[in-house]
Amino acid sequence: MRVLMLSKACIVGIYQRKLEYIAQQGVDLLTVVPPSWRDERGEQKLERVYTEGYMLHVTPIRFNGNFHLHYYPALPAILRDFKPDVVHIDEEPYNLATWHALYHARRQGAKTLFFTWQNINRRYPPPFRWGESWVMRSSDAAIAGTDSAAEVLQAKGYAGPVVTIPQFGTDPGLFQPTPRAPRRPFTIGYVGRFVPEKGVLLLLQAASQLQGDWRLHLVGSGPQRPLLESTSAALGIAGRVTFTEWVASTEMPSLYHQFDALALPSLTRENWKEQFGRVLVEAMASGVPVIGSDSGAIPGVIADAGLILPEGDVPALTGALQRLLNDAALRQSLAQRGRDHVLAHFTHARIAQATVEVYRSLMA
Repeated sequence: MRVLMLSKACIVGIYQRKLEYIAQQGVDLLTVVPPSWRDERGEQKLERVYTEGYMLHVTPIRFNGNFHLHYYPALPAILRDFKPDVVHIDEEPYNLATWHALYHARRQGAKTLFFTWQNINRRYPPPFRWGESWVMRSSDAAIAGTDSAAEVLQAKGYAGPVVTIPQFGTDPGLFQPTPRAPRRPFTIGYVGRFVPEKGVLLLLQAASQLQGDWRLHLVGSGPQRPLLESTSAALGIAGRVTFTEWVASTEMPSLYHQFDALALPSLTRENWKEQFGRVLVEAMASGVPVIGSDSGAIPGVIADAGLILPEGDVPALTGALQRLLNDAALRQSLAQRGRDHVLAHFTHARIAQATVEVYRSLMA
């Protein structure tokens, strides 16, 4: 079975491990990626990390950084040369990249599927609404990152087969627990974009009320960085807060080892709610206790393996952080439960297997 996967997300090195697992199941896999992708965090360049057993093809991207309008002009020629049985479009159905890939895949007679994280039933303006409708009518299958995304897809009228599979898992051999450094202050980690909907400002406010020896390590970038720095100073905690720009994906495991807890206090907005929270899975695999708000998919990702609190509730967030700071036994218990939860549900191997089952169902 020959599968072509189009995925700008696979420029991230550690995500490529899933591709190796897919190839190990007898799939002749060609993954097409751009040289880089730009967003509010900056430019993420292709990392070549896990590249065994499949082909990683780099092709130019048009309108890089435009989520709705980017596409790959050389893709039709790549499809003609490779002649795939299945084309896996790792993009939302309302994007030009998906329309372009689906049109040319159908011309080649390939089976097709697309991916969606969209967990809010949004009505897009033309032509995006028209394109989304055409994709839902014309694709052979869909993969939704969460059950809520699958429900939104069906509410919009999609009548084809849809399977819930997270876009990527994690490698439990790469992300694994290590002993805590002795005499280290209790260190709270945040990894993600510095934007209002991620709730980082609330995390600063909550941490400023903690009692004891603690530090806060914020990893990422985004337009809120200056506000977060000035707020740290205004709250009198600037000396306890460290900012780190984005690091290579392969350096993330050692970063998690610096944390005693990871917080993701996301806030639901009219046009967004947390779609998954991959850092939660990586932290849990690393034996780091996690705290998350009840925005979007977070409660389902954490389940009973961490602490969940009402979004926007600063006192509740302070209370959860204080509990973990004070209670080493609770930290150890959550660390083990989190690790077990990831091994049961969120490894690359499991997600690759489920994805290949979708391919095989299309060929059957």
